[in-house]
Amino acid sequence: MSHDLKSHLADLLRHALRSVAPGEANADIHLERPKLAAHGDFACNLALQLARSIKRNPRQVAQLLLSELPFSPFVESVEVAGAGFLNFRLSAAAKLEVVHKILEDQAAFGRSTAGGSRKVLVEFVSANPTGPLHVGHGRGAAYGDSLCRLLAHAGWDVTSEYYVNDAGRQMDILALSTWLRYLELADADGERCPFPPNAYQGDYVRAMASQMLAAHANRYVRPAASLAGATPKLPAPERSDAAAVQQREAHLDALIGQARQLLGKDWQYVHDFVLNEQLADCRSDLEESGVLFDVWFSEQSLFATGLVARCVDRLDQAGYLYEQDGARWFRSTQFGDEKDRVVQRDNGLYTYFASDIAYHLNKYERGFERLINVWGADHHGYIPRVKGAIQALGLDPQALEVALVQFAVLYRSGWKAQMSTRSGDFVTLRTLRAEVGNDACRFFYVLRKSDQHLDFDLDLAKSQSNDNPVFYVQYAHARVCSLLAQWGGDPQVLLASDLSRLDSPHELTLATRLGAFPERIESAAEELSPHLIAFYLKDLASEFHSYYNAERMLVDDPVLRQARLALAAAVRQVIRNGLAILGVSCPESM
Repeated sequence: MSHDLKSHLADLLRHALRSVAPGEANADIHLERPKLAAHGDFACNLALQLARSIKRNPRQVAQLLLSELPFSPFVESVEVAGAGFLNFRLSAAAKLEVVHKILEDQAAFGRSTAGGSRKVLVEFVSANPTGPLHVGHGRGAAYGDSLCRLLAHAGWDVTSEYYVNDAGRQMDILALSTWLRYLELADADGERCPFPPNAYQGDYVRAMASQMLAAHANRYVRPAASLAGATPKLPAPERSDAAAVQQREAHLDALIGQARQLLGKDWQYVHDFVLNEQLADCRSDLEESGVLFDVWFSEQSLFATGLVARCVDRLDQAGYLYEQDGARWFRSTQFGDEKDRVVQRDNGLYTYFASDIAYHLNKYERGFERLINVWGADHHGYIPRVKGAIQALGLDPQALEVALVQFAVLYRSGWKAQMSTRSGDFVTLRTLRAEVGNDACRFFYVLRKSDQHLDFDLDLAKSQSNDNPVFYVQYAHARVCSLLAQWGGDPQVLLASDLSRLDSPHELTLATRLGAFPERIESAAEELSPHLIAFYLKDLASEFHSYYNAERMLVDDPVLRQARLALAAAVRQVIRNGLAILGVSCPESM
């Protein structure tokens, strides 16, 4: 028999269907695991699907199907339930067969061919390299990386990518911020330009300025008076109205323009220095978190290759652009956006939206069949305009999927941390990892659906108790390791163990849970939901701990002992496979 019990049951139903309704022999057959164990191991709604076409009551159809089901040694019983469901109960042998399969397949258990080796690009994090990653970015990183591992397990050919926003205004602001701090440290002519309140304020900016001064002394010093004198007057600090905000931003842009003029060719050095420093910090932070990207894609490359200009011209030729007030606008309202969007300003510069369109065109041109963008939930309104631009380019917008991730909110003793990169008032991902460890970070970040708010409880994440889900799952793994070490036998002999002695409710429940792992992989991959794997592992660990506490493992009876050890070893392997998808380690002792 095939190890795939679902396929086996579907074959039985297909045989019955050919007798009951030959004209519907190709109908889809769906089998689900019921939420309640009392409803059996699998339930099928085929009778409800057929009732209308063959003009019979669903329960009557279910009875007819039941009467035509062939015998199977793997099916203990089948009953008609509810409005016309067929509920299957598997034999103990069928449930336990998965134990040997797990021990044979090891790390490959649960892998699927559902993705068909098709190419999928998953782009995530993509935070502006203007400061250290904070705990909000950490959730996107954990989710995106777990999603990549999950899709690979489900048979997709996955490429992970970080889009580096290295061509925009935010990088100019960081370069200016660092240079102004550099001037302060150099104390040129005793003059100082007041540091703008809307520039980047963090200590990391001072650290980069200090590095510049140590490496280059006064090489990049310019007269502070000429810098400050060429900028608009700042509004009073207490003003926070829209006009004041606009004035402060205009002041910042004027400072950037003056800095560019004063530094000349040296401006590019300052810009590239801060970019490389922050990008290197970001890369090492992610790698230490277990997140390794296949591709780091530069926004600047889109301009260097002329793709942005080519992309905008292509939209123009297709009739989706118009000119107004000297700027070029994309007709995004035709695609459900709330207003049209500028792609090229009146000064000739392209907008961020223009480069983003070009970036997505590039993804299609690289041959990916599926594009998954992991964006912060605040980018929800950005989806229609990007999909609209893709459609306007003559490409399939359905190939693009956007998974939204809510920021995580960190709580420590009731204190809620603020996370603003420009103000410098944020908790870094590196600080969080140092406090609770990588494993707690990764597991806690995927404990909820990505688009739901996440309150990250530091106290719980650090606790070594059954209330801490990552500790609870890892402890189940460590328990099996300890058990096998006490036994001291050759794990290979477990492959030939006689499992017929496993007949307790705990054992059959565990076997059923293990058998559901491949289905959970496929459903989680289909829904882009790594949290379903975390839930599964919590349930599996709970069932194993209950079993361990209720039954003695190392019994005197050698056949029963070996069977129980085989079951425990299968639990350990599935925990390993599941935690690997979540990027969490499996300690052998705790």
